[in-house]
Amino acid sequence: MVQSAQRVILVTGPSGAGRTTAINALEDFGYEAIDNMPLTLIPRLLDGPGPDRPMALGLDVRNRDFTVEGVVDLTTRFAGKAGVEMELLYLDCSIGVLVRRYSETRRRHPLAPDASPTEGIEQERALLEPVRHVSDTLIDTTEFSPHDLRAVLSRQFGLDETRALSVTISSFSYKRGLPQGADTVFDCRFLDNPHWEPELRPMTGLDPAVVAHVTQDARWGGFEDRVLDLMRFLLPAYRDEGKSHFSIAFGCTGGRHRSVTAAERASDALAQEGWRVSIRHRELERQGLAGATRHPAPAGVLETGDSSA
Repeated sequence: MVQSAQRVILVTGPSGAGRTTAINALEDFGYEAIDNMPLTLIPRLLDGPGPDRPMALGLDVRNRDFTVEGVVDLTTRFAGKAGVEMELLYLDCSIGVLVRRYSETRRRHPLAPDASPTEGIEQERALLEPVRHVSDTLIDTTEFSPHDLRAVLSRQFGLDETRALSVTISSFSYKRGLPQGADTVFDCRFLDNPHWEPELRPMTGLDPAVVAHVTQDARWGGFEDRVLDLMRFLLPAYRDEGKSHFSIAFGCTGGRHRSVTAAERASDALAQEGWRVSIRHRELERQGLAGATRHPAPAGVLETGDSSA
């Protein structure tokens, strides 16, 4: 019997970007997790008998033997090595949000304990840029809560023996940019906009009146049919290829009406066909409206926007 390779996730990134949250989440998913792992000990750890589960190792600039060259050399050394499947996960975050997080916790930055956090953050991000450049997976946590980060990690690194494909469907506003990690994006701005109807403007794509308005557009039926036909073609192909997660995003001008309706209907249709579906409305979540006036989700739909999830 051929023994499967030992999976090792190296987790690093600027202080405050979510490394500890990620390590704790991976441990919850079933990984053997070790934070602040000295670089010089990792080869010795991996040369020994492998554990019976994947490993997640946190790398921190505060470690006395941490160097950018050491991280790069480590990933190069184990690239293609038989028996070890190493992946470098880099958690990034904007300087402004990192400063805010440090201000909220009143912690000193490890690279500038006697200066402002901003100075230390800028030094650390510059120091880690070569590591960021060679990372296998990059996750920007700027707009993530700890719950959001855990959800993303679950989709990308969750241990699922059935190798089932999970599908995330989201709505968003083009004004605020494309959602991170979307595999396929559909633009709904060609549909009749409920925003211009005074009675519909304060509502969302979760309200039946808005749903009726959007779906009565003469172009809606052809659009929906083509989207679902494409997904019925793509999803089995990605599942057979071994992909564990696929992200579909619907966008409109404000992310409040058309894209929300499209995302809801697509999630319902795919869930009813047996796919594991989670749904998120980015702009509604920001406005505290994600749970408003909503039809019950069918079996199989996971509502990631629900704070109780």
